[in-house]
Amino acid sequence: MKTNPVYKRECMVSARSFKLALVLLVFNGILALVALLNMYSALTQVRLTAEVQYTGFLDLYMFVAALEFLMLILIMPAVTAGSISGERERQTLDLILTTCMTPADIVLGKLEAALGTMFLMVVSSLPVLAMVFVYGGVLFSDLILLLCCFFAAAVFMGSIGLCCSALFGRTTAATVAAYAVTAVLTAGTYGFNFLAVYMKQMHMGAYLTAAASGSVSGGSGPLLYILLVNPIATFAQVIGRLTAGNQNWVQVGTWFGNQAKGTLITHWMGISMGIQMCLAVLFVYCAVRAVERSRS
Repeated sequence: MKTNPVYKRECMVSARSFKLALVLLVFNGILALVALLNMYSALTQVRLTAEVQYTGFLDLYMFVAALEFLMLILIMPAVTAGSISGERERQTLDLILTTCMTPADIVLGKLEAALGTMFLMVVSSLPVLAMVFVYGGVLFSDLILLLCCFFAAAVFMGSIGLCCSALFGRTTAATVAAYAVTAVLTAGTYGFNFLAVYMKQMHMGAYLTAAASGSVSGGSGPLLYILLVNPIATFAQVIGRLTAGNQNWVQVGTWFGNQAKGTLITHWMGISMGIQMCLAVLFVYCAVRAVERSRS
């Protein structure tokens, strides 16, 4: 089986790095400590009340999943933002382009290496997540769906960093641009919906009434669907399957005062992951084209 040379080299460098081992130790140490404290709290509760609070183990699962997802969102753009621009700064990109490798091989090799490092951290934390299966409440299908969400988010965020790295000559500028795009896709899409609700309430002359009563009138309308490109919204739906009692944030169609229904709402998770993967392919294509221009 032929291995991408860039991917092979990056994996060798990463495997020999003490930093990766230290990060894995600290990350999993924190997760294990939280898990042990959670179990100790549950056992203490049993001694005091003679009842087991199974929701505590579910909260542990959601906490670990949220921590890993936050790690993917924050670290992937930084890891990939310096992949191409770093080679350009070290003046090694031209040397790589003189080999038999195509620009697509270079870009995909960098992306695969970044994904491998991130998923090494995710897989190493699976024993902590698996503790929930001892007490029930989480199905194996929920874990598979969570891993699919992680994969889609990692590829999406990684492709953004790669594209910025290929377009900008300096790693600093590429990192800033990558985080700016990430902020627009995450916080920005939420902000647009909040702004739409606010403007609609002002237009209807009911903002003060709604603020006093705590109710929301109108809704954000079609702007709700821009959340399909927001990985955080997708993750909220994946985790929301486990907390059906909290209908306010489980049902994405009711967000921002909307009452949306239909195929997009029903199959939100699958459609949003598909859209994000398509955008990732587009970002990777742009990165490949930018590297091709460097060759010429």
